[in-house]
Amino acid sequence: AWVGSLAMGMIFFCSPIVSIFTDRIGCRTTAASGAAIAFIGLLSSSFTKSLEVRYFTYGILFGCGSSFAFQPSLVILGHYFKRRLGLANGIVAGGSCLISVPLPFFLKMVGKAIGLAHTFQVLSALMLIQIFLSLTYRPILPPSCDSQHDGQDKLGSRSMRQQCWSQTRKYFNLRVFRRKTYRIWAFGIATAVLGYLVPYMNLVKYVEKRFQETKKDWILLVCLGAMSGLGRLVSGRIGDCIPGLKKIYLQVVSFLLLGILCMMIPQCQGFEGVIVICLFLGLCDGFFTTIMAPIAFELVGPMQASQAIGYLMGLMAVPMTAGTPIAGYLNDYFGNYNAAFYFAGVPPIIGGLVLSVVPLVHQRMLKKQR
Repeated sequence: AWVGSLAMGMIFFCSPIVSIFTDRIGCRTTAASGAAIAFIGLLSSSFTKSLEVRYFTYGILFGCGSSFAFQPSLVILGHYFKRRLGLANGIVAGGSCLISVPLPFFLKMVGKAIGLAHTFQVLSALMLIQIFLSLTYRPILPPSCDSQHDGQDKLGSRSMRQQCWSQTRKYFNLRVFRRKTYRIWAFGIATAVLGYLVPYMNLVKYVEKRFQETKKDWILLVCLGAMSGLGRLVSGRIGDCIPGLKKIYLQVVSFLLLGILCMMIPQCQGFEGVIVICLFLGLCDGFFTTIMAPIAFELVGPMQASQAIGYLMGLMAVPMTAGTPIAGYLNDYFGNYNAAFYFAGVPPIIGGLVLSVVPLVHQRMLKKQR
């Protein structure tokens, strides 16, 4: 299980580094290089027989490459869209759901027919296509590097410590954290995702254990994926109609509903009730995911959006990765998943309440400036 978990964690842990590469060498080169690394990771995984080696080939290489390929796809949209950024982001994010819904069934069928090794090779072919698709990213906005600041850095007249600090600040641009609204927003998101993955990782096992339902449990995954795709399309269009930072209220509502729905799962008396909850969980997931990039552009502007998204995903990595093991510990301790789902519902509610403060703080800052 750690092979897949490591790959998922690397996608988020690498995000701050991906931001640096995106700003320095551009979206096209970063995405194409990441897709190439992911391709190598998947292809090499097909030739490995040892689990320890697969930690590196799949967990590290594929996870890192996926991070480098994914984040520029969010940043590049800001180069082409402004008024319709939410809709464009919703279409892009919704497109992933069109693949993710049938993909588990496809992989299960292919895995039985040709085996795990050849299945890795089939997946590597998809990443090979991604390399060529990434070459279509043509940035329009100028790079966000502060050329004047770079020109003023006369390293020869500085001490070694000052030179190291100057170079660190040059590449690890922390200016986004100077904005109070961004700090509150990032903290709220990081808090909310502590229990974010718990229902997705445990719903199938919960249904099998409580309702002895093993033949129809795939319906849960289809409902989550399909409604998430619908939510991404709808939220993108709605987000374009909401001015400024008021878009955050979409995330607030999504997180509050996510928390309440997680706590309602143990109250379901039948399998049909869990299906209804999955429909709304997927919808809330779509709203939260799609609106994240447009809010980042509103908070820090297009020139620093790459850094804002990268640092946010980096902050999300630890709580998102830790939530599932905590839920597993609660399940082992109490002997059921009820406590795990109650635990998963608390952080989204707290995070949603924190996010609701951001527009108010922003309005207060504007009044002071005036």
